[in-house]
Amino acid sequence: MDGWIVVESGGGMPVERPRVLISGASVAGPVLAYWLHRFGFRPTVIERVADLRVGGGGHAVDLFGPVVELMDWMGVLPEVEQARTQTEVIALARPGRRPVEVPAEMLSEGVSERHIEIMRGDLAKIVYEATRGQVEYVFDDSIATVHDDGSQVEVTFERGGPRTFEFLVGADGLHSITRRLVFGPEESYLQFLGGYLAVFTVPNYLHLENRMVGFAVPGRTAALYPVGDRSQARVVLLWRTPRLHDYDRHDRDAQRQLLCNLYGDLGWEVPRLLTELDQAEDLYLDSISQVVMDAWTSGRVALVGDAGYSPGAALGGGTSLAIIGAYILASELVRAGGDHVRGFTAYQRALEPVVRDSRMIGPTAINLIIPQSRRQIWLTTQTLRVLPHLPAALRHRLTAFGGSAAAMLNEARLSKPDELSRWVP
Repeated sequence: MDGWIVVESGGGMPVERPRVLISGASVAGPVLAYWLHRFGFRPTVIERVADLRVGGGGHAVDLFGPVVELMDWMGVLPEVEQARTQTEVIALARPGRRPVEVPAEMLSEGVSERHIEIMRGDLAKIVYEATRGQVEYVFDDSIATVHDDGSQVEVTFERGGPRTFEFLVGADGLHSITRRLVFGPEESYLQFLGGYLAVFTVPNYLHLENRMVGFAVPGRTAALYPVGDRSQARVVLLWRTPRLHDYDRHDRDAQRQLLCNLYGDLGWEVPRLLTELDQAEDLYLDSISQVVMDAWTSGRVALVGDAGYSPGAALGGGTSLAIIGAYILASELVRAGGDHVRGFTAYQRALEPVVRDSRMIGPTAINLIIPQSRRQIWLTTQTLRVLPHLPAALRHRLTAFGGSAAAMLNEARLSKPDELSRWVP
C-alpha cells in the first residue's frame, strides 16, 4: 500500500507503520516526530530553511510543569537543564535613578513549581539531536500542494518530487503553510491582540552577566539580556499599536526602518540598540496574534502548536502548549491504532480546554509586558521594589498574575509512555 512501510515485528508478523509528514522542524515538529517514531509510526520532517541555525537563536521561552516532565520522558532533561538561561536578576532601568532589581526566581514563584527558561534555539537543537538518527529530515524544501483523497495525502514540494503519506501534520508556526493550503487564508484565523514583538542580537556592550535589564514608556518596552558565552545579548522590543503595521514581513530593511520609526525618539540604551540593529542578521519581527480555530484537524491533516492554537508570541506558554499538543497528538494516534478519525477527534477533545484557557491569558499578559500608562509603569516599579520583602504566601499570589500559563497547562491530562506501550504494534 502506497504511503505505508511494512516491517517485521519481533514475532515475525508484518506490521504496517503509517508514514506521517510533519511540516516544520522548530520545536513541536521534532517533538512530535520523536513520539510518533517511538510509538511505531514513520515520520518525515520537512523544513523550508536549509540551515536550522540552532543553538541559542530566538528568544527565551518557558517550559512549565508537565513539559519539564515530558523532557524527562524524552531523555533530554539533563541537556535542557544544562542549557537553561542563567538570568538571576531582573532590573527595571530608570534613567537618572538607581534601577529597581528583583531576583528572577521570585517573579515565577506563583507560576509553576517546575519551571525552566531556555533559549528557543537551544531547545530546538536538543530535540532535533534527539531525533535525527531515527527520523527522516528534509531541509531546504517546503510543501507546495496538498491533496487528501480520503485514503492518503498526496503532497507536492517546491523542490523535491511528490510523495504520499497517511497523515500530514502542520507544525509550521503562526504563518503555517499547511493551514493555508488545507484550512484557508490565515486572515480567517489570526486574531491580533494589539501588540508586536521584535528580537535581535547585539554585542553585550553593557557586559551583562546573569541579568536582564529593561526600560519602559507607555506603550513601548525594551529589554536585553546576555546569551551563550555572554559575548552577545538578545534585545527584545515590545510595543502596542491599534492596528496591524503595513510592511513586508520578508523585507528586513523595511522591518529595520519600522523599528527606527517606532523607537527613534527614546533614550536610555535605545539609540545604541538601533545602531546595532543595522548589523543584526537574526532580526525577528511579528505581531502578537492568537490563532483561533474551531477545529485544528481536517480529514487526514492536523495542526499542532502555533499553527493551530498560538496563544500569542511573548505572552507565555506558547512553546509549552506546542510540546503538550505534539505529545497528545502522538498519544491519541497510537491509542486509536492509527485510525486518524478516532485519533484526531480525541486529540481535539483532549486539548480543547487547554487551548481555551490559553486564549484568556493573552489580554492580561500583554498589559503586564507592555504597560499602557505611566501609572501602570509606576505600579510595576513599586511592586518590584517591595516584592523581596513580602511574605512568601503573598508573593505567590501576586506572581500568579491571576492565572498563568502553567495553570493552563495543568489542564492537560498526559498518559505516561509506559501506559501507551501496549498500543504500539
